[in-house]
Amino acid sequence: MLATNKTIYLAGHRGMVGAAILSQLNDSGYKNVIVRTHAELDLTDQAAVREFMQQQKPDYVILAAAKVGGIHANNEYPAEFIYQNLMMEANVIHQSWAAGCSSLLFLGSSCIYPKLVAQPMSENALLTGTLEATNEPYAIAKIAGIKLCESYNRQYGTDYRSMMPTNLYGPNDNFHLENSHVIPAMIRKFHDAKAANTPTVTLWGTGKAMREFLHVNDMAAACLHVLGLSKQQYQASTEPMLSHLNAGTGEDVTIRELAETIQKVVGFQGEIIWDGTKPDGTPRKLMNVDKLKSLGWQPHIKLAEGLVSTYRWFLDHQGEFKAQ
Repeated sequence: MLATNKTIYLAGHRGMVGAAILSQLNDSGYKNVIVRTHAELDLTDQAAVREFMQQQKPDYVILAAAKVGGIHANNEYPAEFIYQNLMMEANVIHQSWAAGCSSLLFLGSSCIYPKLVAQPMSENALLTGTLEATNEPYAIAKIAGIKLCESYNRQYGTDYRSMMPTNLYGPNDNFHLENSHVIPAMIRKFHDAKAANTPTVTLWGTGKAMREFLHVNDMAAACLHVLGLSKQQYQASTEPMLSHLNAGTGEDVTIRELAETIQKVVGFQGEIIWDGTKPDGTPRKLMNVDKLKSLGWQPHIKLAEGLVSTYRWFLDHQGEFKAQ
């Protein structure tokens, strides 16, 4: 457990993961949590990040800031995805070191693994094959973040750690119809169809692809658990140049099963039409989470339970999404 009197800089506190981490930090009694909005601090601005880190000199840094999106967004904006994520990572990690911060947690994504990697995906599968084409720029950026952390650890003796979550969902997700991930996109589509009394909902792909989903509150708990491990505990379960940890449930479902579950949660009575001309993405993405479990953490929120609470959150905030 981290000492509650330590200063923690949380980058990305308005994002889904960052908001969940901030909530848990506050609930756990941490009083010295530093946050900045994008308007207050642009993490792609090297000089601004340098000035901020030199002024604040935090004890810990949690790098949850990222440009994220689903298949459509990754296809449409590949330059933005690789550039913005690379710049944020490089600036925050380097300036953390320059400011004397020896403890950092970097958050990545399961898309770092090859498209056709053996399932479930173990940490040692990194860089063993070709990436999924639709999100390769984002994946390359996240791999670079892992290697930045490892390189600073090797050269400077820092304790920079990386966690790679599976697909996340929950409160504060992006429910944009085109630029969101699969769960919020489906919730929005089914909800809008139900409200408009539309007879059908069309979804991308065949529904055969399999995905694993972790509730964001479980991910936040995992982050704080890993950050609170001793350096010896963390290093005993990792390797110097293979130091990241998978975070997930170790269970997956087909996209078709997911859609039918969300359909029931929302209460949409119409028909689902699958558009097989659109891509499925990676056939399967299941995480091997043995290392994280061996370090004393496991998830607690089941998918069905999490979908109900996520839809409830959406209903409470749907006014924020009507213009999207």
